[in-house]
Amino acid sequence: MPVINMVKALNQALHEEMERDDKVVILGEDVAQVGGVFRVTEGLLDRFGNKRVIDTPVSEAGILGCALGMALGGLKPIAEIQFSGFMHNGFHQLNCHAARYRTRSWGHYHVPMVMRAPIGGGIRALEHHNDSEEALYVQSPGLKVVFPSGPRNAHGLLLSAIRDPDPVMYLEPKRVYRAIREEVPEGAEAIPFGQAQLVHEGKDITLISYGAMLQESLEAADKAASELKVSVEVIDLLSIVPMDTETIINSVKKTGRCVIVHEAPQSCGVGSEIISRINDHALLHLEAPIARVCGYDIPYPFFARESGYLPSVPRILAAIRKTVEF
Repeated sequence: MPVINMVKALNQALHEEMERDDKVVILGEDVAQVGGVFRVTEGLLDRFGNKRVIDTPVSEAGILGCALGMALGGLKPIAEIQFSGFMHNGFHQLNCHAARYRTRSWGHYHVPMVMRAPIGGGIRALEHHNDSEEALYVQSPGLKVVFPSGPRNAHGLLLSAIRDPDPVMYLEPKRVYRAIREEVPEGAEAIPFGQAQLVHEGKDITLISYGAMLQESLEAADKAASELKVSVEVIDLLSIVPMDTETIINSVKKTGRCVIVHEAPQSCGVGSEIISRINDHALLHLEAPIARVCGYDIPYPFFARESGYLPSVPRILAAIRKTVEF
C-alpha cells in the first residue's frame, strides 16, 4: 500500500475521479503544464488533455464564474485558486450565485463544482498567502466547507466533494502538504461530510481542531498526558459545514471540559460557533469555561513573526492547564 503525502493523495483522487467520470474537468492558473502552484494537478494534462485540464488567465472571478457556468451546463468543474487569500476576487460568484442556485431555482438546478484552495500559514509565505478565512464561507449558506488534516482523509474527502451535487469549498492546509505521509490505498473509499474523527480518546478534557492544527493538538495532548497527567480527547472536525455536532456534544458530556484550536482570528470564528452549540446542548455538563487557542485579530504578520501568531503546543498546553485547574 503506497505511503504518500497530501499533495500525492489529492493528485491520486483527481486521477481516480477523472478516470471514473468524463464530466470532471479542472481549471485554474497554471494547473495544466505547470501542474499547479503546489503540483497537485501534475500529470493530469498528459493523461486527460487540454479539454479537461484547462489553464486560465489570472482572474479568480473569471475562474469561478466559468466553473459555475460549466456546472450549470452539465460538467463537474474543479476550480483551483492558487491561494485562498485570493478567493475574495471571486467571492461574489460563490456567495451570490453558486451557493444560491439550487434554492433560487426551486431545486431545478444544482451546481456540482469544487473550489480547491491552499489555506493557512506556517510556510513563511507572504501576507495574503497565509490567511485562514474559512468563517467567510461558513457564513455563505449553500456552500459546504471541507478542511482535511492529512493525506488519507484529504483523498477521501475530495472524492466526496467531486461527487457532491452542490458547491464545495475544499480548503487544503498547505503546511500539511508535504509534512505528513500516510498509507492511501488506490481506490480508497470516499469519506462522507459531517462526520468528525475521534483521533485520540481521553476522559479529562476535549480538544477540538481541524486542518493543520491537528498536529499541534495531538502533540499537546501527549505533553498533557506526560507533564500534567491529563487525559485529552482529540476531535478532528474534517468538515465545518456540515459540522458533526453529535460527536462534539458526546465528548464534552463525557469530559466536562473543552479547548478549541484554530489558526483563523478568534473573533466570530468557527470556535465561536462550536461554543454556541455546546452551550445549547451540553451547558450543564461543563465544569469549566470553554477556552480557545486561535490566531489573533490582526492581519497575518510577516514570516519573522508568524510562529508567534499561530497556535503553538505551549499555548495549547497552557489552555489545557487553565481549563483543568479551573
